[in-house]
Amino acid sequence: MTPGGIAFDRVTFAYAGTPVLDDVSFDLPEGEFCLLVGPTGAGKSTLLKAVNGLVPNFTGGTMSGRITVAGRDVRGSTPADLADLVGYVGQDPLAGFVTDEVERELAYTAEQLGVAPAAMRKRVTEIVDLLGLADVRDRDLAALSSGQRQRVAIGAALVAGPSALVLDEPTSALDPTAADEVLSTLHRLVHDLGVTVLLAEHRLERVAQYADSALLLNGGKVTAGPVGAILAASPIAPPVVELGRLAGWPGPPVTIREARRHATALRSTLTDLHTPTATAEAPVGPPLLEARAVTVDYPGGVRAVNGVDLVAARCERIALMGRNGSGKSSLLWALQGTGTRSGGTVTIGGDDPAARKPAERRTLAGLVPAEPADLLYAETVAAECAGADRDGRVPAGTCAKILDDLVDGVDETAHPRDLSEGQRLALALAVTLTAAPPLLLLDEPTRGLDYPGKAALATRLGRLAEAGHCVVVSTHDVEFCAEFASRVVVLSDGEVVADGPARQIVAASPMFAPQVEKVLPGWLTVAEVAAALGTGDADD
Repeated sequence: MTPGGIAFDRVTFAYAGTPVLDDVSFDLPEGEFCLLVGPTGAGKSTLLKAVNGLVPNFTGGTMSGRITVAGRDVRGSTPADLADLVGYVGQDPLAGFVTDEVERELAYTAEQLGVAPAAMRKRVTEIVDLLGLADVRDRDLAALSSGQRQRVAIGAALVAGPSALVLDEPTSALDPTAADEVLSTLHRLVHDLGVTVLLAEHRLERVAQYADSALLLNGGKVTAGPVGAILAASPIAPPVVELGRLAGWPGPPVTIREARRHATALRSTLTDLHTPTATAEAPVGPPLLEARAVTVDYPGGVRAVNGVDLVAARCERIALMGRNGSGKSSLLWALQGTGTRSGGTVTIGGDDPAARKPAERRTLAGLVPAEPADLLYAETVAAECAGADRDGRVPAGTCAKILDDLVDGVDETAHPRDLSEGQRLALALAVTLTAAPPLLLLDEPTRGLDYPGKAALATRLGRLAEAGHCVVVSTHDVEFCAEFASRVVVLSDGEVVADGPARQIVAASPMFAPQVEKVLPGWLTVAEVAAALGTGDADD
């Protein structure tokens, strides 16, 4: 193995006898940027945590085989033992911070390793400069944007000077611009410092262009190879790869630039076919939601929402988009009635949800938060559903029936926190829908979902809209927006800066345009292109 790299040699790991990793072997050389690919629930987080000793030291389970980083055997070592060797950044940086200020967080690891004060100051300053944190080094962590927090988490992991950096979905909570900033930082670490980066991410369209190689984890087995070859063989692939498969392009290409070079013939073919229109779907009936001049203020003079007007009817599918910190979540909570509203009015079917008791409020608007587990408190799925039936004062079995309609195969005896991301989201959605609210609000529902999971969610939400619900989804996921939304509302600094048909809004924005639109202007999804082509193929 190349010094400084990561190697797995016949590693097997199982929880309670259930194998997650099955005879896994691979070798990443020093200074490699490797993308870990696999379906939801395949065990990607388990593999990543095995690199720094979180698995099995803090998770339990049985492991065999050998893992080395920079030539050192990591088996039997704890994350603290390996801090100078492996930096680990989890899905939620804020949950992993141990201090409350940026500079203190960056210095914490060096302090624990006994680094001399002068050397510590030098290291922290170098990390601040490397990651572009100079303007926030004295700020509270809670006051940072999600992208800034990710960079601080990466910096805290780098202070000890590790040979390898392991990251679990580092862009899942980020808007497209912030995600690019974080990935560019990682790319610089690989090329300038020779750090080996192993990264798992569901939003492959963001990461593929940065990676040198890829690992596919599926069914406990790992396949290693070039990014293009792995994505071509993977059941989980970004839209541009799926488009290449449909069109029969060689490779297939994994970047927008490569795809454009192949797309001339396909563009010509599509020119002669029906082009999807940019008209909005007509709302059915009178407005359901009427929000006028909504303002949300927080202590310290922070205005999160500034005079927002939003009118929506039943059957609408609205994507609420904007950069981190633009006020999307604050607006959703204000619309639902539980969140703070400093000014303005909100009515749902003529009623103000903020003036109603919680039980009554749930019959007007249901909100699924960014962490669906926050709505779940029972020990089993069955108990959760029974509780929702009681709270909603509906016949027994109502919630379970809704859950069964949303997703198949959920074990009613399972603990909600043991479900997959998609199943847990479906359960939270079923609990919310039990009260039959006409307005349904979801905050970043695609975190942790792979492409099939997101497509299934878009279909479910579409059916709910067809059934008469108004569905509003806050999201950074441009590919999900392309599949789900009929209308897009863009926020910036707490104000609405764009509101119109989804096709028109995303096509006009380099930040929010999906991959297919960047290759084939006027088309948003692979499914649209496939439907236009019928059974025919478009060759280069």
